[in-house]
This record gives sequence, structure tokens and C-alpha cells, in this order.
Amino acid sequence: MAGVGEAQRRGGGGRQIPPPSARGPPPHLKPPIRFPPVDREKTCPLLLRVFTKVGGHHVDGEFQVRGKEPKDEVQIYTWMDATLRELTDLVKEVAPEARRRDAMLSFAFVYPSKTGRFVVKEVGRTLSYPNGRRPDDGSKALGDLSFEIGDYLDVAIM
Repeated sequence: MAGVGEAQRRGGGGRQIPPPSARGPPPHLKPPIRFPPVDREKTCPLLLRVFTKVGGHHVDGEFQVRGKEPKDEVQIYTWMDATLRELTDLVKEVAPEARRRDAMLSFAFVYPSKTGRFVVKEVGRTLSYPNGRRPDDGSKALGDLSFEIGDYLDVAIM
């Protein structure tokens, strides 16, 4: 019975205390992992299918049938370290609505879920013409946002 009394004295009561972490701050305090820069001279770019829409994002049902995706598509060859600011500038070249001084662009990844249905998930917003008073997500890279090759990019111009 000495074992029972000793456990009660220690305050354990059968509850196990997890071992301390090996190194570093707790996971919720760790800085986000930056996607390493790509050597764009030596690395082949990926094809990014970008769908733009004025006023809001496309709904997930518009992507369900392969070959019948929305018509307002732009195909961009880019790299995983491309930032939302770079993509904003490319969208502004093809979509006059995005050139408005007060335009905001909302970026969403479109990808198939485990059930096979497409998901539209917003990942960031940029201003057409950024300024210091209104920060945006322009410095985030595709790789930092968990983009996977084959995903679509849906851009809502608001």
C-alpha cells in the first residue's frame, strides 16, 4: 500500500504529466514557416488556373464538372514562392475592374475535398494599390498558404 500513498502525496492521482518539449517555444508560439525562395532560372514554373469574378467568389458548384469551369479564366505560369502582391499585379493586367484605386482582391484556393466535392477557401486579401495605413496579405507566398500544385485560384474583385 506504500505505492498508493506515495502517488497521493505527489498529487499524481494516476494522472500522467506529459514530458517537457525537446526544444523551442510551444507550437502555438512558433513563427510561421516561410516557404524557401525558388531559383526561378533553374526551376520549372507551375500552371496556375486563375478565375476572376467581380463582386464575390465563385461558388463551389461552378467547379464540380471538369471542363465546365467558369469562363473568366486566366492561366498564369508562376512558382510556389509567388506572392499575392505579384498575383494582384498580374490580375490587374487582364481585369480592368482590379485597376480601380479602391479595389480589393480576395484570393481563395479551390481544391477537391476528401469527399470529392470542391472547396473554396479564402486565403488572403490585397488592395489594388497598397498603402501603409491599410496593410494587406500581399507578402504571403502561395507555398506559405499551403497551396498545392493542381489547385485553382479564385479571385474576387470587390
